[in-house]
Amino acid sequence: MSLKPISWTTGAALEEHSKRKHKVVGEYIAQYLAVRCQLPQQSRFRLAIVDGFAGGGRYKCGSPGSPLIFLEELRAAAEAFNVKRSAEGMSPIDIECLLILNDYDPETVELLKYNVAPLIAHISQSVPRLHVRVEYFKKKFEVVYPEIKTLIESGNYQNVLFNLDQCGTSKVDIDTIGDVIASFTSAEIFYTFGIETLVTFLNKSDPQALAKKLAPFGVTATELAELDGLMSKHAWLGAAEKIVFDAFRGCADYVSPFSIHNPQGWRYWLIHFANSVRARQEYNNILHQNSSSQAHFGRSGLHMLAYDPSEADSMLYVFDEAGRAEAKAQLHDDIPRFIANYGDTIGVGDFYAGIYNATPAHMLDINSAIIDNPDLEVITEDGGERRKASTIRISDTLRMKNQRSFFPMFFNDQAKKK
Repeated sequence: MSLKPISWTTGAALEEHSKRKHKVVGEYIAQYLAVRCQLPQQSRFRLAIVDGFAGGGRYKCGSPGSPLIFLEELRAAAEAFNVKRSAEGMSPIDIECLLILNDYDPETVELLKYNVAPLIAHISQSVPRLHVRVEYFKKKFEVVYPEIKTLIESGNYQNVLFNLDQCGTSKVDIDTIGDVIASFTSAEIFYTFGIETLVTFLNKSDPQALAKKLAPFGVTATELAELDGLMSKHAWLGAAEKIVFDAFRGCADYVSPFSIHNPQGWRYWLIHFANSVRARQEYNNILHQNSSSQAHFGRSGLHMLAYDPSEADSMLYVFDEAGRAEAKAQLHDDIPRFIANYGDTIGVGDFYAGIYNATPAHMLDINSAIIDNPDLEVITEDGGERRKASTIRISDTLRMKNQRSFFPMFFNDQAKKK
């Protein structure tokens, strides 16, 4: 596929995959701010947002691009938080944001400045608790990244969000993704790319390794020459997801390898990178609020990439109610098995840390599967027992009950291995 750059100065069309991505990212930013600004004692929150491929700010149809979406979410958050705090007798909170906007085309950056200016003026005049500093760059991202990193470090920003929305995969080096995550205390990345460029690169660099990854899904290396016809098949989505996860899993503790949903062809991936399990929890939750925005093919319990063509529970998961019901069914068995690998007890925090890179499930579905399971109990720090999924805390402990209805299955598993 020929990937042509968007012409912002002549009017850029808003593609469906970009529209879905913008909705997910915008809602995630809103939830990110809500989580990070919730402490009553807090009076200030600082973050840096980097839009590495910012574009011109508005599409031909008038819809906002990512830079304006970020500014709108910051404005709405600062206003809503302080209204709520005032009503509850809490002190106000100031949000300080360094917004770094880069595009390699100088004319596009000038258009972006024009589209950003009215919103910045409104914030300066009407939202006194929001302080935004905007810095513009006009370079290729890999060239400008060291300069951006230095700017963030000089301001001592540790909460950092990168939005890297490129056409292929050649404009952002994988080592740069890893460096972003490793360089800041709290860093997250949204990374968009077309799958074809990644597959083409892997097919040229190591075709034998690629063929090995495709084999479990019934996809052959020969079929890659007919990629357009292959892309709409569920098995291809499963194979591509495994390829994507294997390619990027070393960049961060939590990598969400989900495609932007398009049954006519899963071409574009939106990956969220983070080292915080809470970030992955909230991202999964946002995807369930936007069912059919992203897609996963395989299992929906705790082993999402363990695809077996003979298993009936391998399915297209688009974060909808049907998918959630299937996830709950799989979690019923998956969670006790996971705990059993540790013995009979595990802290909830350790449990979350261990599962979230391998599940698309909603946090409430995971917690409900724990509470509803007759073989598990949740013990509080003071020795009490949780009865509701919504009350589970990371300081709690998951424990297997003494009499377990499932336990014979573990003996059977052991017997098969002998």
